[in-house]
Amino acid sequence: MEYTGERIIPEKMDPMNGMLLEHIARYYFATNYAQGRVLDIACGAGYGAKMLAKKNKKVIDEIIAVDIDEEAIDYGQGQYYHPLLSFQVADLTDEQLTNQLGTFDTIVSFETIEHVPDDEFAIQQFHRLLKPGGKLIVSTPFGKGRGKPTKEPFHYHQITVYEFFSLFNSFSDTEFYFQKGVMFEPPRKGQRYPIGLAVATK
Repeated sequence: MEYTGERIIPEKMDPMNGMLLEHIARYYFATNYAQGRVLDIACGAGYGAKMLAKKNKKVIDEIIAVDIDEEAIDYGQGQYYHPLLSFQVADLTDEQLTNQLGTFDTIVSFETIEHVPDDEFAIQQFHRLLKPGGKLIVSTPFGKGRGKPTKEPFHYHQITVYEFFSLFNSFSDTEFYFQKGVMFEPPRKGQRYPIGLAVATK
């Protein structure tokens, strides 16, 4: 599988690549929450799912890494073996996804919702896939807003901070963080951030 500039493949990238470091930082952030039955949806090459499996092996029962790209799943199966980890091809927008995958204690999905036409439906899918009390850790880049053009060729749109905050009304509790480089912090007044991250509890 080739590195395209959008897909993160650590062994084919400079280890100091900023995008790679940002993605790795998000998975390290998720180790604070990943436990039980875990879903990494839109897992890409699968390196992050293996990171979670190795780091949290004492509290994870199993982790399923899912992507719509069959080539990415094949690559992950060959490159990132871990006894707690399995890979599947699946589509976040499939209304039968819960029947296919079941439900989870933790869902991780980084830089995903900008790649689907309806980010609100994607969040509803996550909610359906979570067990009661389960946690969703999700991130997305900010932009001009829903339905507005973006310079990123693989993104349908990039939502605003306000639109991001409003996605999680169906959850019982949500904590919001902003990412700059490898650092995360709660939102601070007057600061502009490129990426938002939410930890939402069903």
